[in-house]
Amino acid sequence: MTETVATAAETIEPVTAEQADNAGAPLRVTATPAALELIEELKADYGPVMFHQSGGCCDGSSPMCYPVGDFITGDGDVHLGQVGGADFFISRSQFGVWQHTHIMLDVVPGRGGMFSLENGREKRFHIRSRLFSQAENDALAGTCLI
Repeated sequence: MTETVATAAETIEPVTAEQADNAGAPLRVTATPAALELIEELKADYGPVMFHQSGGCCDGSSPMCYPVGDFITGDGDVHLGQVGGADFFISRSQFGVWQHTHIMLDVVPGRGGMFSLENGREKRFHIRSRLFSQAENDALAGTCLI
């Protein structure tokens, strides 16, 4: 009997929408079907949207969703990828702590962040995470440098 070894993409929870980029590297950020559905609702109401992973203050550590152009990113931010066609950013200092973490955007009941577009819908974006495996970290080496 031969034993098969799961690839990095096969070990990511099945509720993620995307598994790996075109080069086969693990994605830093993915989304559940519920998150993708809410993103589509928000895009229908507001047009293109983007995310910034909050680092604290007013809305704790909630992922914040904004219309494209309402939140200006710059040299202090790292682009992690896209979910549902929406760019997802994190501050450079926070990425320094989270760089070994796979981020999964999900939706839970409750009120959204004060400035986030889902506020008032009685559901909010929520981050679930797990540490990348050593193989995934190796595959990501040299990407998203801080």
